[in-house]
Amino acid sequence: MNDTLPPCPECASVFTYQVDALLTCPECGHEWVAGAMSESEPEVRDSVGNVLKDGDAVTVIKDLKVKGSSSVVKVGTKVRNIRLVDGDHDIDCKIPGIGQMGLKSIFVKKISG
Repeated sequence: MNDTLPPCPECASVFTYQVDALLTCPECGHEWVAGAMSESEPEVRDSVGNVLKDGDAVTVIKDLKVKGSSSVVKVGTKVRNIRLVDGDHDIDCKIPGIGQMGLKSIFVKKISG
């Protein structure tokens, strides 16, 4: 069959076919650009729309209460060497003075550099 075309990223059907620059799935109707799905990680953006990557440094833009603790992550706290993960809290990091925790990308801004 289609040994050279990737399966559908939506339904995993192997019956994909190519129409011009798009790959199409006849089973679910999903269309995508060939090669665009090669990244296994979803694109994560910060509060202003910058794309985040593993190892980036970010700044917290809002005071955040730490669940199960009386600690607060203050606005302006710099967090280095973040790791992107799946889920509601899409950043895994170690915050100075607090320790390992998960953050939502909407509460951080990427530090240019």
